[in-house]
Amino acid sequence: MFRHILIATDGSPLSQAAIEKAMDFARDAGARVTVVTATEPFLVVSTDSRQIAETRMGYSQHIKAEAARHLAEAEAKARDRGVACQVVQLEHEHPHQAIIDTAEKSGCDLIAMASRGRRGVAAVVVGSVTNKVLTHTTIPVLVYH
Repeated sequence: MFRHILIATDGSPLSQAAIEKAMDFARDAGARVTVVTATEPFLVVSTDSRQIAETRMGYSQHIKAEAARHLAEAEAKARDRGVACQVVQLEHEHPHQAIIDTAEKSGCDLIAMASRGRRGVAAVVVGSVTNKVLTHTTIPVLVYH
């Protein structure tokens, strides 16, 4: 049924668990995967503690290295399961749009991702990337919680 699955990750523990489950699902379905991580650019005004603590260049280097590490881990998980895998690292102001765009350009027929479970004011003001993907895509989305 599903032949090409996009797995979105932000490197969080919940996201790592979702990668494990999505890789197993892909193996069982005989699907290939594209794993994407979309990082936000450095913003002068931010609530992200990593951005507040670092300079623009330091933030960029740190976040790219962290993303590369998460993608390398995902590639290893795919290899261990015999799942064909490609990885994509993007910088985009709107990570949900980067995920959707990548899924569409890659011809993915399923998006798999974790739910971050934002609650309270953060959910209202910021919303979750998962919720935004669910709202703005026509591709089926499998959410791991």
